[in-house]
Amino acid sequence: MPGSPWFGPGPGARGGAGAAGLGADGPGPAAPRTFAERYPAHIPLPVTAPRPAPLRGAFRPVTIRTSRDAVAAAAGYLRWLGFRDVVQPEERPASGVDLRAPGLVAQVDPSTRPTGLRAVECLWLNGLSASAVSVFFSLAGYTPEARSRAAELGLPLFVLDLTGTPQPVSDAAEGLAAGGA
Repeated sequence: MPGSPWFGPGPGARGGAGAAGLGADGPGPAAPRTFAERYPAHIPLPVTAPRPAPLRGAFRPVTIRTSRDAVAAAAGYLRWLGFRDVVQPEERPASGVDLRAPGLVAQVDPSTRPTGLRAVECLWLNGLSASAVSVFFSLAGYTPEARSRAAELGLPLFVLDLTGTPQPVSDAAEGLAAGGA
């Protein structure tokens, strides 16, 4: 039976420390290994560092002039984040969801009033029923109630500026922007 670097040569070895029969001080049996030699004091932990940011080029925004431009800017940003097959329905459905992709529902509010609590909760419920990530984009920002509820639900909230560049306004949005899809 072969020996072990931690426990010595093993029971079938002759002459102490393997075939040579040499101990630490020359010929003779090898000294038993100490506890510290057999069991290392430090065992490296698994890597728990955050995953590296995905390799992607710079986001190219779409200037917002109309509500369709706002939806197009959000769709482009979601594609840039790594969501595939992002589609925009021809007509806006009654659910208010403007964009869909496998595992994603997103809504864009192009109005000049801050997005309210009801819209955030409705999007979250649509995502929940579709087993998908929900993402909200707004031109005018969000009411304090909507922001606090989105924080409780872990819903990513973004604000679109007129250049078409989304800015994260919630922790979930910052995580999505940093890590991608």
